[in-house]
Amino acid sequence: MSPGPSIWLVMLALLGTHLAGMGTFLTLPVLAPAIAAELELPASLAGVHTALAYAGALVSGPFAQGLLRRHGGIRVCQGALVVIACGIALAVLGHPLALIASAVVAGAGHGPLTPAGSHVLAARTPAQIRSLVFGLKQTGVPAGAMLVSVIAPVVGSLYGWRAGVLAIAVFALLLALALQPLRAALDADRDPAAPSRAAFGEALGSLRLLREHAPLRATSLYGCGLAVGQFGFFSFFVVWQVQALGMGLVEAGMTLAIGQGAGILGRILWAVAADRRGARPVLSVIGIGACLSALLLALAGPGLPWLAVVALAAAMGCFAVGWTGVLLAEVARLAPPGRVGAATSAMGFAMALTLILAPSLLSALAGLTGGYAAGFALCGVLAGGAVLILRRGTAPGIAISRAPSKLTP
Repeated sequence: MSPGPSIWLVMLALLGTHLAGMGTFLTLPVLAPAIAAELELPASLAGVHTALAYAGALVSGPFAQGLLRRHGGIRVCQGALVVIACGIALAVLGHPLALIASAVVAGAGHGPLTPAGSHVLAARTPAQIRSLVFGLKQTGVPAGAMLVSVIAPVVGSLYGWRAGVLAIAVFALLLALALQPLRAALDADRDPAAPSRAAFGEALGSLRLLREHAPLRATSLYGCGLAVGQFGFFSFFVVWQVQALGMGLVEAGMTLAIGQGAGILGRILWAVAADRRGARPVLSVIGIGACLSALLLALAGPGLPWLAVVALAAAMGCFAVGWTGVLLAEVARLAPPGRVGAATSAMGFAMALTLILAPSLLSALAGLTGGYAAGFALCGVLAGGAVLILRRGTAPGIAISRAPSKLTP
């Protein structure tokens, strides 16, 4: 175990990076009505922002291992938050091209954030509480979503949408500054002399892990399958309630908030279970639960009691949102020695690619069918398929499918 600050202090610091990092994906979407009104753009283009942000993460994520080797996990987190802040702030220029650049730059900043956090935690977390620590860190994602969803609109309504944008950008910069006291102790494993020209080779080496390491590949594909359901729940649950069930917007938003709360609780409870029973069976239960919950959403229709809607929201939050901490802890466990950042980057690449394609696919299904049942059904089918891939790809006896590349030490 590496000396330095306690694991709980480190976990809290990294949780904070996720709080600020969620500004990448939500700052402009939650301010979309005000931005669209001024720039005379359709507010529905907020969905394009999400795809562009994931495209930025898709490009930068594989370079995380090289950055970690040269600069250390805390410095990479700080740099990521600064890039996120600059990207978000670009939107204040108020031009469509600036909005595009804002999404891509902030997304590029977000790409190395999760691998850097996993790199820092993996070396310092006892195996018996690995899932719990990773799960607690990941509660920063839904908590950050809730925080951004409150701060940006409130500041924007008082001082204009540009002030709302800058408030989230400043928050990210403050978090980057707050990490500085941890840098000396937690980045002691860095190699400042590592050649920067090897970064591209490191990036390719990270992606090769998906081909070379069968259990990691299966675990990453599991995450892709569950990620579609998570996106579908966050993106379409409110509008489904309003259009299909005839609920009011405020009431629909309340049930989504309940689901987000269940997601936070689920990340903790599943993590505790995984530390006691193992990640593979727990991830299987989560995937089956996500599958059944999404299929029940697909079957639900007008006349569904509000308490039943709340139960579905809680189930989707618990299963379709509560899995990421356990998954990241399992990826850290499966990673080759010294390559936790690379393994996490490889998984992040696959998930970012999925989340570039998923919004268009689910939106197309809604347009073709005139409702959201087909989209929720697809989320359920993908979650069920993810469980099958996980169980086959991580079965005892499955190991590295070919020798690791010599290009990546």
